[in-house]
Amino acid sequence: MEIRDLAELGGRLLDEVERAVVGKREQLELVLLGMLADGHVLLEDVPGLAKTLAARSFAEASGLAFSRVQFTPDLLPADVTGSSIWNQRDGDFEFRSGPIFTHLLLADEINRAPPKTQAALLEAMQERQVTTDGVTRPLERPFLVLATQNPIEYEGTYPLPEAQLDRFLLRTGFGYPAADAEWEMLARRIERRGDEIALAQVIDRETLLEMQATVELVHVEPSVGRYIVDIVAATRESTSLAVGASPRGSLALLKLSRCRAALAGRDFVTPDDVKEIAIPALAHRLLLKPELWVQRRSGEDVVRETLAQVPTPRAEDVAPPDQQSDT
Repeated sequence: MEIRDLAELGGRLLDEVERAVVGKREQLELVLLGMLADGHVLLEDVPGLAKTLAARSFAEASGLAFSRVQFTPDLLPADVTGSSIWNQRDGDFEFRSGPIFTHLLLADEINRAPPKTQAALLEAMQERQVTTDGVTRPLERPFLVLATQNPIEYEGTYPLPEAQLDRFLLRTGFGYPAADAEWEMLARRIERRGDEIALAQVIDRETLLEMQATVELVHVEPSVGRYIVDIVAATRESTSLAVGASPRGSLALLKLSRCRAALAGRDFVTPDDVKEIAIPALAHRLLLKPELWVQRRSGEDVVRETLAQVPTPRAEDVAPPDQQSDT
């Protein structure tokens, strides 16, 4: 697949999903970037802003197997991974797979489950495999987790530990729609005379895997690569942070910036690609010093300050060698 084909398919996929989730093109593009980068996405926002609808719509338009797990305080790890059940007919234990054996898993309100159940996702998210009863079972690719959590309601919740937050490639939220977009949503509901909306399948599983492989063709000049490293290193030196971004943050910036370039139809990464995805890729990986919480400072603020401080590579040092004479 050529990069221009990826850009065309990506645009069509976003157009189809936007039929269900109105007026949130930028946020939907971030979710698609996470899918193209073969990573997991954390959707953090208040209820009713189409987080679940977006996950289901991407699965439908991508032809992916879809499972939804509602995380609750009494949810057990086996409810996610599956368990072995005694088969009386065969006289042996039989493994019944859980909802994690899918292509796109929606982990709804992930912070409502206790840490032991949250940890059941760790191996699957990182290793793409599940181990139960001493047996390791691989997960079919792609395996993508879209998790949601409510950032304003903390009663009865279990905050995600830093180790699990770090395994999400990016974090974003949808926010309230603009007035025109909200009316457009209502107008479409009136026109179709029903709550459900059927989306057309734009791609299939094999095509998504091919799109993920095509992203690897996007060129990254050493100057842009060092720019990524410098941004992440600057977070570790920030006086506002107790813990800066790990090398996993550098990899996230690299993957997402390549995906953004490919989705724009380019075969090379620019500093603007890095800047546009820096906050979604890094902010959730940063741990602020406790004394700064009362000042309502956030990881997003630190990333913005870091981007303003780190020098941007020159334009002539960004394009691939065979194109630099034209820039």
